[in-house]
Amino acid sequence: MKTISAETAAIVSEIRVNLGDEVAAGSVLLVTELMKMQHDIRAPESGVVRSLHVKAGDELRGGEPLVSLEPAEIAPQAQPKQVGQRADFSTYEARMQLLEDSSRSVAVAKRHKMGSRTARENINDLFDAGSFTEYGALALAAQRSRRPLEELQARTQGDGIICGTGTVGGRPVAAMAVDYMVLAGTQGYNHHRKMDRLIELAGRDGLPIVLFAEGGGGRPNDYDVAALMTAGLNTPSFRQFAAHKGPKIGIVSGLCFAGNAALFGVCDIRIATQNSWIGMGGPAMIEGGGLGTVKAQDIGPSETQVANGVIDLLTKDEAEAVAAAKGLLTLPHSAPSEGAEDTSDALRAVVPTDRTRAYDMRAAIAGLADPDSFLELRRGFGPGMITGFVKIKGQSLGLLANNPLHIGGAIDATAGDKGARFLQLCDAWGLPVVTLCDTPGFMVGPEIEKTGQVAHISRLFLAGAHFSQPLITVILRKAYGLGAMAMAGGGFDRPHYCCAWPSGEVGAMGLEGAVKLGHRDRLAAIADPAEREAEYQRLVAQLYENGSALNAASLLEFDAVIDPGETRSEILRALATAGPCRPNGRYVDAW
Repeated sequence: MKTISAETAAIVSEIRVNLGDEVAAGSVLLVTELMKMQHDIRAPESGVVRSLHVKAGDELRGGEPLVSLEPAEIAPQAQPKQVGQRADFSTYEARMQLLEDSSRSVAVAKRHKMGSRTARENINDLFDAGSFTEYGALALAAQRSRRPLEELQARTQGDGIICGTGTVGGRPVAAMAVDYMVLAGTQGYNHHRKMDRLIELAGRDGLPIVLFAEGGGGRPNDYDVAALMTAGLNTPSFRQFAAHKGPKIGIVSGLCFAGNAALFGVCDIRIATQNSWIGMGGPAMIEGGGLGTVKAQDIGPSETQVANGVIDLLTKDEAEAVAAAKGLLTLPHSAPSEGAEDTSDALRAVVPTDRTRAYDMRAAIAGLADPDSFLELRRGFGPGMITGFVKIKGQSLGLLANNPLHIGGAIDATAGDKGARFLQLCDAWGLPVVTLCDTPGFMVGPEIEKTGQVAHISRLFLAGAHFSQPLITVILRKAYGLGAMAMAGGGFDRPHYCCAWPSGEVGAMGLEGAVKLGHRDRLAAIADPAEREAEYQRLVAQLYENGSALNAASLLEFDAVIDPGETRSEILRALATAGPCRPNGRYVDAW
């Protein structure tokens, strides 16, 4: 005989066999219950039931005999096939289907008609296929006390935000995409809870975050929690997102006001489409503040936000914006590649032989960078400074350059702000920087001081002094005074490598100004205007010869004079020995 005994304490819930029954191995003999969970007791082998030692309702302590079997060869009985799908699976699939864009065809069609994509379309475009894991997808607006659950499930999917992680080009990334089709993208209670969860997760795992921001600010009618708060000003989302040290890339298309604009504003890189409007308050807030009635499209249009520096990168549409974000996410992980040319003959012709003629610095950048690799930031703001990312033989670099076509390359307040923030950005992301110097110095004069010039351009010195990545400075032509020092991170001794093209010229201040100040009395004593002009030109030429690149390098003012055509290889050789790049863990100024 084979006796099956109780393994643990339980209550006999049901007896499934009778004396004399033939049972196959695995058949259920009886059912016990423990902690409100039922457990099948199965036959360990086939046989005939000879004894039943318990009955339904008996309490077991463990070890008691339950059923005795006489071993016998018993053929297993065919189990009935399940007809249809389990009810719980059907409920699950129906619920998950509501999260798909296909469940909101009217709203999706409206988005597409406006030339916009849905949040889920942007998420699918951003991440590598099959890599996205969504968090909090089943969340709803906190309005169950006032609205039917079925309505909330059908109309407030995810409480208006899609959050999750995946890979972009193989790199682990987190993303949050506001769903404007849910309550106009307003930020509700569970919306914030989902954000907080993802931000914490991204911080723990060191993930970049891509934010798709669209819609308004806080939602006032989350009735389920209304009695628990007055204003909700202890919401941690804004602080935690601002404090996140991984790269933060924001993308805006459409209307973006209040809370969504604040989150967009703290991103390291701010991308927006031409069809975007960004502001710290929407029409309702403006009217509520007694500031008049305005249309949403009158608030912060893209052309305004490009000119004032809020938008780093303007794109035609969301597809182009996502493509730019994907490119940015690959920057810190690129490495030099073989195959690209080391030399560039075009660079030898960039700077005119006539030192008084302006030229296009972007032509120099085009010759320096791998084809189609230059991604310029804030082009419509601070035109005196050019900032962006380039690749040289596949290696990603930050590039900071003066613009001789704007006030001769002099650095004004907006150029100082632009350059300083870019250095902070590259430092935070762990990217080396190359600066292309051609500046007569900081812009001066009574009018320029009205812009706060002293404070703004001093940011370049602060950013350079704290910059912790490899820095290389190339002097293309003019390198005068404090402005040139700021372009080199604070001085020509600061870069890992400071070099000049043969066209380079250096001085404590502009040559013409130095002659006029230093030789004022001498020139004034020459009565003949023609003779005075000739002497002036002679003195300028003398200073130019003294400050020429070859002479300055011989006096160790900087490290070397290089062939412009060899600039690419010179930069890569210097970087090869400059030590590793590591993100510095500091924040990037919003400005």
